[in-house]
Amino acid sequence: MNYFLGIAFIAVIWFLISNEVKKKKRKKFKATLFENWGKYQKKAYYNFFVIGKYFNNNIHKEEAFHIISEKSKNDFDIDEIFQLLDRTCSKIGQQYLYFKLRTIDSLQNLLKFDELVTLFQKDKVLSINCQIQLSTLNNNDAYYLEELINGKQLEKPTYLWLIKLLTILSILSIGLSFYHPAFGLLLIPIGATNMVFHYKNKHSVSYYLNGVTQLSKALKVSEKLIKNEKIKQHFTDVSFIGRIKSIKYKTEFISFEKNISNEFLFAIWFVFELIKALFNIEYLMFNSFLNSITKEKGNIEKLFLFIGEIDTAISTASLKSGNLNICTPSFTNDFSFKAEEIHHPLIDDCIENTLNLKSKSLLLTGSNMSGKTTFIRTVAINSILAQTLHICFAKNYSAPFYKLYSSIQISDNLLDQTSYYLQEVLTVKELIEASKQTTPCLFVLDEIFKGTNTIERISGGKAILSYLNKKQHTVLVSTHDIELTALLQKENYELYHFSEHINNNELIFDHKLKSGKLKTRNAIKILEIYNYPKEVVKNAKQIENNYFS
Repeated sequence: MNYFLGIAFIAVIWFLISNEVKKKKRKKFKATLFENWGKYQKKAYYNFFVIGKYFNNNIHKEEAFHIISEKSKNDFDIDEIFQLLDRTCSKIGQQYLYFKLRTIDSLQNLLKFDELVTLFQKDKVLSINCQIQLSTLNNNDAYYLEELINGKQLEKPTYLWLIKLLTILSILSIGLSFYHPAFGLLLIPIGATNMVFHYKNKHSVSYYLNGVTQLSKALKVSEKLIKNEKIKQHFTDVSFIGRIKSIKYKTEFISFEKNISNEFLFAIWFVFELIKALFNIEYLMFNSFLNSITKEKGNIEKLFLFIGEIDTAISTASLKSGNLNICTPSFTNDFSFKAEEIHHPLIDDCIENTLNLKSKSLLLTGSNMSGKTTFIRTVAINSILAQTLHICFAKNYSAPFYKLYSSIQISDNLLDQTSYYLQEVLTVKELIEASKQTTPCLFVLDEIFKGTNTIERISGGKAILSYLNKKQHTVLVSTHDIELTALLQKENYELYHFSEHINNNELIFDHKLKSGKLKTRNAIKILEIYNYPKEVVKNAKQIENNYFS
């Protein structure tokens, strides 16, 4: 008796100490969240293979207003932008934020999302309390909840009837052994057969184990989040929580062994494992679970989106609460573009510029290293952020609600035997096809056709830029080809340029956008500054003066 009292006493003390430690950790974590609110949080490692899984596997994304293509993702460094913006507390939130950055939804849904962001921005205490709940889904296993939505579903075995028969025989052999011990001997071959099927089924269970474990956690988190009336008012339909609760016990049964964390639970598991194997309990429960997962897949995705949207909204609210020059964009129907003090979010101390296009496109010229490509990227990135998170790194931003296409980073493809020029031709052809839409498009091009000779580059470039520049579209093009300014100036293109000056044999760039066309060149001067042979520099200048002045 005293032995059991001693064990009970130790268990109580262990529980009290563990509970106190958890309280202290929670209090410390809460203080850290308050301290880091609005601040950039650099995380150790980003695995974009798993972060991007929901976006890459999602079959519904084609229903969106526009998808940021893999080409544009690389052109605008979306992965790096994601790392700057990410303040999520759960892996589900990370996957949803990435999905949102690559998926432009309707303006109506964007404004609804912004209402949720505003709610969390105004109520910091609510945001922190939600982050504490969301952080329980910050384990890497939480990435695998997505597989219950988009992963390949296992098929039921054709011999399920045999499993049921073996289960009945196991029960009968035990029951009949009370009448005659000989019947108990039947349990040996039946139990051995059941054991084979049980451990063969473990492979199928392990396929779902991480996702199922996280489904149970995600359900608990969603139940706590929806208790807040402010959050509940934002989501018109939360019936998915009740639907998933109906399979709660199945998911907890399947994920039980994943949650074993001490020797005492291991002892219970060992006994439980023998019982499950003997009567095929796990096998039958798992196949019942497969039916439930297939049936409730839509509700599991709603649960994923519910948690992801809340986490992403809190992340965006934290971003907007920081000391960044961020504005709320507005969208127009008159095809005019205006951005005041716009800057690139990835560049520290970035020079801010203002651009105003009244139903016109932009032809941007400038010297090498002056900032042409960076500027058109800046405009495009802010356009994406305006239409996905309803934020801009600018003082003011006003533009149409665009579909966005780009041709910036081009490379040849040795495997497909595609040259640089042909790859560029194929990329620009996609822009031409997109320009046939009546929906406003933003076309962003850097050094069009630089993979071919000067005459055909300028001729082809002019023809294509004229074709893309339809009333509803906006074209942003940067180029070294000064000749294009004369050809396009009368075709609804505004001319802007970046320039530099030389001080003590050093090129100084102010990175300020200036109206009009560029009147200076610096390529030969750079050769001189970097001590190229004098005869090379002299010869280059003579050719420039004789043929291109």
